[in-house]
Amino acid sequence: MMDLWIKTLHVLAVISWMAGLLYLPRLFVYHSSVPAGSEQDRLFRVMEYRLYRYIMRPAMIVAWITGLWLAWSSFGLRGGWLHAKLALVVALSAHHGFQGFWLRSFAAGTNTRPGRFFRIQNEVPTLLMIGIVIFVIVKPF
Repeated sequence: MMDLWIKTLHVLAVISWMAGLLYLPRLFVYHSSVPAGSEQDRLFRVMEYRLYRYIMRPAMIVAWITGLWLAWSSFGLRGGWLHAKLALVVALSAHHGFQGFWLRSFAAGTNTRPGRFFRIQNEVPTLLMIGIVIFVIVKPF
């Protein structure tokens, strides 16, 4: 019964984390088109910081803790599909870290990347998520 509650918490954390991973680059797209120091710039900085700090980071931590618990308790951390999934989750976590780097560059007023860059980055979590879901549901190996 406990595993069902942990799985529920895991799914809720993953949904929250993914929402942030998909929304933050979209904010960056719009933020990159406003002048540094403007009122809009300050508003974007607050929105981005709060999303990253209070939603994305805690959701990622909970997703990792509950996911590792489930991988250990249900599968003994064994299975090729599980290792492939974990590799993609590591890549997703790295992308999370890159988003934090870009957030800090906006906060410092030093961002030089155009909106197009962030439009492309917005697709990375989607592609990783597709692979993760395939490995979890299909378990191809």
